[in-house]
Amino acid sequence: MKLTKKQIDDLNVQVTMEIKAEDYQPAEKKRLSERRRTADFKGFRKGMAPMSLIQRVYGEQALAEAVNDVISEGLNDFLKKSKLRVVGEPLASEDQPENEWVSGKDFTFKFDVAQTPEITLTLSKDDKVTLYNIDVTEKAKKEMKENMLRQAGEMKENDKGEKELVPAEPGKEAYDRLFGPDKVHDEKEFDAAVAEHLTSNYEQEADYRLSKDIREYLVEKAALQLPEDFLKRWLIKVNEGKFSAEDVEKEFDMFLKDFRWQLVREHLMKEYKLKVEAKDIQEAAESYVAYQYAMYGIGNVPADMLKEAAQRVLADERQGRQIEEGVEDQKVLAAVKDVITISKKKITVEKFRAL
Repeated sequence: MKLTKKQIDDLNVQVTMEIKAEDYQPAEKKRLSERRRTADFKGFRKGMAPMSLIQRVYGEQALAEAVNDVISEGLNDFLKKSKLRVVGEPLASEDQPENEWVSGKDFTFKFDVAQTPEITLTLSKDDKVTLYNIDVTEKAKKEMKENMLRQAGEMKENDKGEKELVPAEPGKEAYDRLFGPDKVHDEKEFDAAVAEHLTSNYEQEADYRLSKDIREYLVEKAALQLPEDFLKRWLIKVNEGKFSAEDVEKEFDMFLKDFRWQLVREHLMKEYKLKVEAKDIQEAAESYVAYQYAMYGIGNVPADMLKEAAQRVLADERQGRQIEEGVEDQKVLAAVKDVITISKKKITVEKFRAL
């Protein structure tokens, strides 16, 4: 077997594989012998059918399997030795020559192999990303109070006999319902609790925005070129029957954005020697489950229930990978925040929303 490599460009390689009959015939003969031992044809004892009959019935399948074994072994060996940063898997080239599938013939196959670019990304205090400090205004507090009092309200009949939500009146009963017994006692403490609630919400939103902006900054700075044509072909192939070429085209920009971040994240995990431990994934899964319970209004879930539910989540391959990627995101972003400059900027909630 002979393999030759043709460098198409910085990210794309074409591999030509020339397979001689002697490369696949031992495996072909072995497969035919195995078929003969188990073949059961009328007029012949099991395992005693003539090889000519076995060849006629199973020959094409045995040939294809033997050649595919040689291809697989040859490509794997090539990829291992070449140390390419392979994207996806090799694809049959569009200029693949015709082969005559007859035992004893030689075969030629061409494969396209793509790789990811080498990443050089150095960060320092010269790299700056903005953390927004959202101003808590009297208008926002007023709106929050009104919303909370509506939340603590009750459905009552109006003059027309129709049910409508009547907001609660400010006072101990409403405060206890909103914040728990004896947490808030008067209008002043209500005002302070609302301000604290808004501040907490704003901080979470600003932190989310900061993480998003850091990711985008890193991806933009890395400026990774990708083998886009190859990636489209590969996505269509691996999603055959699930997504059409049109579907892949429609989602391709989003895929590229996520893929670039994935490559940058992997690079920084190695750069900063970050590791994801089993306990990190378990804790993240439990936090995710607790959040899901909270969405349904269920709080203070027992630890054993959280642990059991988290294990079910992690047993799902897709969800488990998402949890792990989330942990990697957190570790990388935390490390980056220690290296770059986070500049703070005061902003109104209206301008923040407009971002």
